[in-house]
Amino acid sequence: MKKINVITLGCSKNTVDSEHLMAQLAAAGYVVVFDSERTDADVVVINTCGFIGDAKQESIEMILSAVAAKQEGRIERLFVIGCLSERYADELREEIPEVDEYFGVKDWADIVKALGGEYSQELSTERVLSTPKHYAYLKISEGCNWMCGYCAIPLIRGKHVSVPMEDVLKEARLLAAKGVKELMVIAQDTTYYGIDLYGKRRLADLLSELCRVEGIEWIRLHYAYPAAFPEDVIEVMAREPKICKYLDIPFQHISDNILSAMKRRHDKAEALELIKRLRKAIPDIALRTTLLVGYPGETEQDQAELEEFVREVRFDRLGVFPYSEEEGTYSARELRDDVPDDVKELRAARVMQIQEQISLENNLQRVGRTMRVIVDSRQGDYYVARSEYDSPEVDQEILIPVELRQLRKGGFYEVKITGAEDYDLYGEVVAPWSKK
Repeated sequence: MKKINVITLGCSKNTVDSEHLMAQLAAAGYVVVFDSERTDADVVVINTCGFIGDAKQESIEMILSAVAAKQEGRIERLFVIGCLSERYADELREEIPEVDEYFGVKDWADIVKALGGEYSQELSTERVLSTPKHYAYLKISEGCNWMCGYCAIPLIRGKHVSVPMEDVLKEARLLAAKGVKELMVIAQDTTYYGIDLYGKRRLADLLSELCRVEGIEWIRLHYAYPAAFPEDVIEVMAREPKICKYLDIPFQHISDNILSAMKRRHDKAEALELIKRLRKAIPDIALRTTLLVGYPGETEQDQAELEEFVREVRFDRLGVFPYSEEEGTYSARELRDDVPDDVKELRAARVMQIQEQISLENNLQRVGRTMRVIVDSRQGDYYVARSEYDSPEVDQEILIPVELRQLRKGGFYEVKITGAEDYDLYGEVVAPWSKK
């Protein structure tokens, strides 16, 4: 049996795509691995990201590394799929012809066929997990209708298409049967779920049904667009104990001038009102956001307004990205990229400096509290765990000394927080977690 290595770059949506593809390839008779550190295998498939400049560069470098391995005889065949090849297939074929074939973001049947298999619709909800077996990402839709000025996702992924609810629930049950206890619900915009299939937003209904899946303990919501945020989603988050008190909601900016230029569908007042509603309904909610600085036309006054927003709201988790012009988008076509790169980097650093202090102060407030955590891994002298307020890979961790007791990966425990840093907590286990 030939070994195939599926290397995934970019976001968690790509991770889900690769896991579905690996299930199809395993059914076709391949031994499937997913090792981004090595390109050695009979066949290598690289699932690329094409969202921003740095991600594109990472994808190109990985392709070139695999090409070198192929030239040295360590790889027989090399395929490239995903966002980068969706946007730039012709250019890539011309510049890097050593790749056997390039496929886009929806060509799953074609790549399975190219590798000697037959795509099976019956396996469409099956996955080979590349995450630790106790958590998984659950993609509920594809594409996006918002057409924000800076964003290339609609150009790559197309318009919003929801996964039928029965298929989402079937996939969730299959994941639970494999031992998954935590689901990260993802999409380009999770709040838009269902409108194309059912004529209205059905995210709240879907979350309620996911809470009924036996074996699932935590459900975490990512990528929620702030405009017209569904009130029933807030209600179900407040009501259902399995839904983590956590929300990833990318505001991008707060200056009305910049929000308008970005073609966002909300203004500053609406953003602040939404945050107020969320915190009133779910007082202990952890809010995560992403911000974009250096957008065309952004002034120092806009930046100052953004910094004040960060100070006022005190997000639990926050990421900042300097603006990167993406060809084909509204801002690339119609606006001039007039903020120098060094200014963009400085503005991003200023925001993160504010957030670092906020994060430390927030963490210090948790010292002495007892929290339910899930153990993700062991690294050196510590077990690495998370509370419901943190998502894997992108948020902070709780470090538990190994010598205190043996812990089970994927196990839930009650942990008393004993120390805090700006982006990490320290704790000791009080007891295995049990329902009161």
